[in-house]
Formats: sequence, structure tokens, C-alpha cells
Amino acid sequence: MRRSNFALRLQPSLLEELRKAAELEGVALNQLINVAVAEKVSALRTEEYFRERSSRADRSDTLRILERAGKGNAPVEGDELPAVWRKKPGRRAANGRESVSKRGQKRRADSR
Repeated sequence: MRRSNFALRLQPSLLEELRKAAELEGVALNQLINVAVAEKVSALRTEEYFRERSSRADRSDTLRILERAGKGNAPVEGDELPAVWRKKPGRRAANGRESVSKRGQKRRADSR
């Protein structure tokens, strides 16, 4: 592996936070910065990959495939929703619809 040096100018407060984080993680400051940069580059590449893939997508084909997904196949063991996600009769939000949070628990209409 080829190594190179790069003079990195950081705000003193950021450098201090990095030093604390490296100490908490039990790694060298240089290693922490290398991992952080690698994670950021990976995230950017992943974003670009999905952007490029989505530009080639055909929405009508996607909807057609989703429409037929699961048709004619009985549910198998393990397909059940957790009990807390199941709808309870008579519970409605202020707009008249049932409301489910990201965690699958119903939200009360007056808690918004």
C-alpha cells in the first residue's frame, strides 16, 4: 500500500473533537481520519451509484412487477406482521385515517 502525506488544516475545535473521538475509540488520530474519509467517499459513491441506476429505471415496469408480487403465493411462516403493527378497530387520527409511526405504533391524533 502506497502512503502519502497531506497537510490538513482543521479548526482547533474540530481537531480537539477528533482527538477525543480517537481516544474513545482507542485508535490513532490518523486512523480515525482515514476511516472517516473512507466512509464519506463510500457514501458519495453509493449515492452516485443509485442516482445512475434510478436514471435507467422504468417506472411503469417497476409498478407492473410490484403489482404482481406475491399474487398466488400463500404467506409462509415468518411473513406475519408484529402484533404491535396490526390495526386496531376504531382508532382514527384527526384526519379520519389511521396513523402508524415509523416504529409501527399508532400515534394518537392529539399528540402531533
